[in-house]
Amino acid sequence: MALKKILIVEDEADLAALICDYATAHGFAAQVIHNGAAALDHLKTQPVDFLILDLMLPDLDGLSLCRELRTFSSIPVIMVTAKVEEIDRILGLEIGADDYLCKPFSPRELMARVKTILKRTEPSNSVSGSVSQASPTKTPILEIDQQARRITLQSQALELTRSEYLILVHFASHVGQVFSRAQLLDIANQDSLDSTDRAIDSHIKNLRKKLNQIVPDTTPIHSIYGLGYRFDAW
Repeated sequence: MALKKILIVEDEADLAALICDYATAHGFAAQVIHNGAAALDHLKTQPVDFLILDLMLPDLDGLSLCRELRTFSSIPVIMVTAKVEEIDRILGLEIGADDYLCKPFSPRELMARVKTILKRTEPSNSVSGSVSQASPTKTPILEIDQQARRITLQSQALELTRSEYLILVHFASHVGQVFSRAQLLDIANQDSLDSTDRAIDSHIKNLRKKLNQIVPDTTPIHSIYGLGYRFDAW
C-alpha cells in the first residue's frame, strides 16, 4: 500500500524538520516546503493526502493559501500557529481548515490529530455511487457521491469546505432530526480542542448561503431555538 503523502508548510526550519521526522516515524511520506507561494504551486501539480500548514509564511500566508487551495482541492488541512485569538481560529475553520493547533504543541498530538482526521475523512465502504437524498417527487434534488466526496444541488456542484461537507452529509442522512451545536461540532471536528459553538454557526451560515445561491429564497436548514439545527426536505 502506498504511503499517505503529507506536505508540511512551515518556515521555521527546526520545527518543520521535527514534524517531518515524526510524520515519517508514523508511516507517512513527508515533504517540507518553507514558502507559501511555492507550496501552492506544488499543491496544484502534485498529489497530496494531507496538509500541515503554518499561518505565518513568507510570500503567501497560510489563510490565503488555504482559501486558494479550497478552490480546487478538499484535502484535509491542519493549521499550526502562534496566533491564539478566537477570531483567527474561527476564520481558519471558515475558509476550510479541518483543525487548528496552537504553538507550542506536541508533535505526538499533531500526529494523533492527523490520523484521526484521515480516518474520519476516508470514503465510507458502506456507501458507493451517487445517492439521492431527496424524495424523487420533490425538487430541488440534493445528490451525494461519497466516493467522489461531491454534493450537487439541482445538478450544480456545491463548493464546500470539508467541515461543511461532513455536516451536510449528516443532515441529509437524518432529515427532520434536530442536532445540537455540540453534536455538529463532533461531526465536523471530532478531535479538535480549539473549535467552538460559534464555528458551527459559521458553517451553517455558509451552507445556507451556498444552498441559496442555487435555490434562492429558501433553505432546508432551520434554527431550533435553544436546541440547535434541523434539516428538512424542501
